Amino acid sequence: MADTTTTTIARPAPYLEAAGQNLLDITTGLAGKPIDTSLFAPQIAGQNVLTQAAQQQAATQAGLGALSFDPTTGAIQGIGQGTGIAGYQPYLQQAQAYSGPQAYQQFMSPYQQDVINTTLANYDIQAQKGIAPLQAQAVQQGAFGGARQGIQQAEYQTQSDLNRALLQAQLLNQGFGQAQQQANTAFGQQQGLASLQPSLAQSQIQQLGAAGTGNLAYQQSVLDAQRQAAQMSAFEPYQRAQFLQSSIGGLLSGYPQPAFGQTTQQAPSVSPLSQALSSAATVYGLGSLFGK
Repeated sequence: MADTTTTTIARPAPYLEAAGQNLLDITTGLAGKPIDTSLFAPQIAGQNVLTQAAQQQAATQAGLGALSFDPTTGAIQGIGQGTGIAGYQPYLQQAQAYSGPQAYQQFMSPYQQDVINTTLANYDIQAQKGIAPLQAQAVQQGAFGGARQGIQQAEYQTQSDLNRALLQAQLLNQGFGQAQQQANTAFGQQQGLASLQPSLAQSQIQQLGAAGTGNLAYQQSVLDAQRQAAQMSAFEPYQRAQFLQSSIGGLLSGYPQPAFGQTTQQAPSVSPLSQALSSAATVYGLGSLFGK
């Protein structure tokens, strides 16, 4: 009598076998469908008008020309012909005009000469009044018209002329001193403005730059959020398949598992630019405007 060999094949329950076949079809379909990674590739937010305005003011302050910006990224593309004159230089040039031996002349008031002329005219009148007593004295002494009277009158006139010259010199010296003092004051004022102007310009540049950095950080965070959303959407079918595999796998224990490895989605991360912008939001300087 011939031997009869019986082969026994252990199979899962029909509903489990169907579920396994369904899982295999799903994973095979996913494996054959490439992921468009460009949908969640990192993006960099372009420069905004606030940052560009800060950059232009910084360039103008340095005596550079108009900046041109890339229409796509907003980055600096070129620098036009400038004046070469820094923002504070006009004040230094004006201060130079108030220095030197002739600087006082522009502060000599035309009214000073009027005062001098009036004062000297009044002096001449008073001096003429002093001649009459000399003549009266000569008449009383019987020397009127004589040599003695001539000598006394000549001495009087000489002394009067000396006094007049001394008075005129004092008036001129006083006017010169006032004009020189005013020139020194104007020189100091221009120096002060030359020192103040850069700090005021820098303050405005920093305010514009800080506002631009805050706006750029917001724009970058929006792009990062959109990228993360696209990444989550692309990997969502794989996560569902992985959930289905873990659920059916427990029921199919002891049987070969479908060839489907663990599919992990890279955790969404904040871009380096977004991190840098967050750090720079409260610390803003001229160097960050030009990426230095």
